[in-house]
Amino acid sequence: MPSYCIANIEVHTPDIYDSYRRQTAGTLPKFGGRFLVRGGVTEVAEGSWQPARLVVIEFPSMDDLQAWYRSPEYQSIVRGRREGARSDVVFVEGFAP
Repeated sequence: MPSYCIANIEVHTPDIYDSYRRQTAGTLPKFGGRFLVRGGVTEVAEGSWQPARLVVIEFPSMDDLQAWYRSPEYQSIVRGRREGARSDVVFVEGFAP
């Protein structure tokens, strides 16, 4: 079942975050990951949430997503996100009709 990494990212040090951002795409193919949303314009339809930079990455399964997140490839660059931004990150399983 597809699974998703969803992140709301508030960038506070753009040069540090941009280095991380440029490297992230190269860590995805080995795990079947692909960006569905990577920034872009947001519109709040209901409620008071004011997202900053939204990112959605799709993986074939939760196992693939977790393997990517824990991989040496990703762990070697994640410090850039943590140092250059404040993030909320969740993993969620998709729906199989």
